[in-house]
Amino acid sequence: MNQILKQAEKTIIPSEKLQREKDAIVERVVKLVQKQVTNYPQIAGIEIGGSFAKGTWLPEKADVDIFIKFRANVSEKEFSELGKKIGFSTLKGYGPYVRYAEHPFVEAQINDTKVNLVPCYDVLEGNWKSSADRSPFHTRYMIRSLSAQMKNDVRLLKAFLKANGIYGAEIARQGFSGYVAEVLVLNFGSFEGVIKAISKLKQGQIIGNAAKSFDTPIVIMDPVDANRNLGAAISTENVGKFVLAARAFLKKPSMSFFIPKKRSQKASSTSLKNILVLTFRYKQRSPDIIWGQLKRAATSITTQIEQEGFSVLRRSAVISENNTASLLFLLKSRKLDQHHVRTGPDFFTAAHVEKFVESNKKKSTTMWISGEGKIHSLQRRTNIDAVLFLKNLIKKNLAKSGVPVGLKNDIKKFRITDGNKITSKSIKEAAQELVSTDETIFSS
Repeated sequence: MNQILKQAEKTIIPSEKLQREKDAIVERVVKLVQKQVTNYPQIAGIEIGGSFAKGTWLPEKADVDIFIKFRANVSEKEFSELGKKIGFSTLKGYGPYVRYAEHPFVEAQINDTKVNLVPCYDVLEGNWKSSADRSPFHTRYMIRSLSAQMKNDVRLLKAFLKANGIYGAEIARQGFSGYVAEVLVLNFGSFEGVIKAISKLKQGQIIGNAAKSFDTPIVIMDPVDANRNLGAAISTENVGKFVLAARAFLKKPSMSFFIPKKRSQKASSTSLKNILVLTFRYKQRSPDIIWGQLKRAATSITTQIEQEGFSVLRRSAVISENNTASLLFLLKSRKLDQHHVRTGPDFFTAAHVEKFVESNKKKSTTMWISGEGKIHSLQRRTNIDAVLFLKNLIKKNLAKSGVPVGLKNDIKKFRITDGNKITSKSIKEAAQELVSTDETIFSS
C-alpha cells in the first residue's frame, strides 16, 4: 500500500509553480475586494477560506473562497443584496455570475481558477446567523489542527472519493465534501486510518463528539459545532460506495482508485428497455433548487408507480443542455400480469374477514381460503403498462403525483422514452449506470 500511496501523492500535490500562480490570483482578488469593502461600514473584514487557505486543495480543483464578513446587526435582505453588489463590483472584469447556497454568492473564473466571494456574518463561535458563518471557523480550526502530512492525506482522500464518484456536497451528488475529508483525516490520523475505519463502519457510527443523537447511516460531527451532523447531507448509497471502495482498496491497493476514469462496467441482466425516462424543460433556477425538486419528484413518482404494483429497482435524475431535466426509473418489468392476488386475514378473525370480504368482493374474479387459512382475492389490475400509467399520472393526476409545486408547470410538457431509445449522451450515461455493476467496488 505504501508504494501506491507514494505514487498517488505525486499526482495530488500541487507544484510550486502552480502554487505561485494561485497565490498571485488570490492576492489580486483580495486587493480588489478590499478596495470595494472600504466603502461599506456594514463590512467587518474579509477572510480567505476553503481548501486553498487550508492547504488541502487538489491541483485540478483549486477554487478560492473569500468570505466577506458582515456585522451581525445587518439585516438578511441587506446581507444578500450588498453581498451580490460587492461581488459583481469586485469581479466585473471576469464575467461574474450568481450562485446559490443558503444565500446568493458571486463566482467568476480567473484563468482556470473559480473564485467565490461569499457573504457571511462576523459572529462569535456558535452564534451562527447563516450557514456560511461556520466556514471561517472551519478554516482556522483546520489550519491549526492538520499537520503537513495530514494535509497531503486529505488530498489523497479527496482524490480517492473523486475517482469513485462520491466527492462533492452539492445536492446533485450528495457525496463527501472537502471539509468532511478533512474531518475524517483529523479523526483517524491519516488516509490509511480513514480507509481502515470506513471499511469497518457500523450502522449509525458516530465519528467525533455529538451533543445529541442523530439517525443517519453515518454520523460525522462538525468539530466547531457539536450540534451539526455532516453525515446528514451524504446519501446512503454514497456511504455504501465508500465502504465497499475502502474494502476493495485494502484488499488490492491500486492507482486506479485515485484516477477518475470510466470504471469497468459489467452489464446486469436487466435491460435498458426496462428504464423509463421522463424528460421535460424547466425554467432557469439555481442548481440547488432544481436538484432538490428533481429528487423529490423522483421519490414521489416512484411511490406512485410502486403503489400500482410495479417494482422500481433504482432511480436517478440528470440535467442536460438547454435546461432539460430527465427522471430515470429502472423497473423490474414494464408490464404486469392482468391479475393480482390480495391476501386477507385468516378465517378465525371474524371481524377482519367480514371487512376484507366487504371491501374486495366486487373487485374479485375469485375469492378463496388458502392452505394456510388466509382469505385470498384475485383481482384485475387497473394498470398493467408502466408507460401508460406514467403518462396518465402526469397528464391527469399531477395534483396527486407528489411532484413539488415548483416543478408542476415545467413537467406538464413532457415526453417518455424507453431506455434503449435514448439519444442524449448524458442520459445514456445515467441509464447505463443504472443497469451496470461497478467492478471496482464489487470485486470478489
